[in-house]
Amino acid sequence: MFDVTKLIPALNLLYNIGIAGYGAAISVASAFNNKARLFREGRKGLLEKMASQVHTDSPIIWFHCSSVGEFEQARPLIEWYKENRKEYRILLTFFSPSGYEMRKNYPLADWVYYMPLDTVSNARRFLDIVKPCKAVFIKYEFWYNFISELHSRGIETYIVSAIFREEQVFFKPYGGLFRRMLKSFTALFVQDIRSKELLESIGVSGNVMVCGDTRFDRVNQITAASREFPLIERFSRNSFTVLAGSTWGPDEEILAATVKNFSKVKLVIAPHEIHKEHIDKICALFKGYKVLKFSDFDKEYKDGYEARYEELARFEQQLEEANVLIIDCLGILSSIYRYGKFAYIGGGFGVGIHNILEAATYGIPVVFGPNYHKFKEARDLISRGGATSIRGQEEFYALLDKFVKCPSAREEKGRACLGYVKENLGATEKIVGKIG
Repeated sequence: MFDVTKLIPALNLLYNIGIAGYGAAISVASAFNNKARLFREGRKGLLEKMASQVHTDSPIIWFHCSSVGEFEQARPLIEWYKENRKEYRILLTFFSPSGYEMRKNYPLADWVYYMPLDTVSNARRFLDIVKPCKAVFIKYEFWYNFISELHSRGIETYIVSAIFREEQVFFKPYGGLFRRMLKSFTALFVQDIRSKELLESIGVSGNVMVCGDTRFDRVNQITAASREFPLIERFSRNSFTVLAGSTWGPDEEILAATVKNFSKVKLVIAPHEIHKEHIDKICALFKGYKVLKFSDFDKEYKDGYEARYEELARFEQQLEEANVLIIDCLGILSSIYRYGKFAYIGGGFGVGIHNILEAATYGIPVVFGPNYHKFKEARDLISRGGATSIRGQEEFYALLDKFVKCPSAREEKGRACLGYVKENLGATEKIVGKIG
């Protein structure tokens, strides 16, 4: 039988060629794509910048996230260390521009940067500068050169809230390079028993622990500390309000085609992209509706978000008469799901749904499109009756009609969502208990 380990040097070469090619492609794309431009510009002189800024005698824990969603999984751990292990400094990196741009001023991190591209030289220079005592990667962040270099230096390396599926490269005959990487982790904290079984099937077992998903702890924190938004509360008061979060074009088309059939239903819609062109497209979709934009009201307030209750009087009639409120700002979605009778989560007609737990934690049902199968929480909530997947406008119409006419059915689904969140709390405590 052919020894697949003989392929590892060739696969390593191909991997490094692929990383170099990715960097070149980003440079080309940056001429006409804003995200690519941010990706390239954010890494210019990055290691030199870090070398001039990262100076401390305190031990450093390095947390790495791909984007905003993974940051929410890292956040309970970061906050735990800041509260309970004050001797540590926190260095936080992001792969994507969306994550970095949104959280570059996160106050609990001592430093926030992009992650350098995963080349051998970058990994060595980065670790020479940062000298972390622990490295924590979140969910799907597997970077071969960085992880190999961490392992060779004897630095504790963890992956948190990881989840594995049979179709991933680790479980393919040609996945030897990536299987070797898994064995470099000090510990892999996985979400479920199926992930542990898959890892055991390829000989990764002694360093695998089922601890659940830290996102449950994070969304529980959000509900406990969520802010009030009087404008949104007044808009939705005495109405059946649908709260649509992280929507894309296909989601918005379904919402526009459906809500117009329900005269007493109101819609709060927080699109994934809030640039002017996209907001204008949403307004066009809802032509004939009475549409308000959140920025129409909050722009005069210093904090950019909240009007005071006593200042609502002059907006009362507009809020009463409007059908649709567009949230054209960032950073408040996780707090405003509380104002919906149920939540429509976007992305299910594209590459995959966005965070459904942020809504489920408020005890309301969640609805999303057909592309949800990669998300364990979506599968779990469907099986428990708390979530529903729709394939198009007709199914959404039928579901909305049922929720409007039968409050008890909607409330039962909401209870299933809240119960699921509560049952899965505690991953953070398990993980920090092992990392120390």
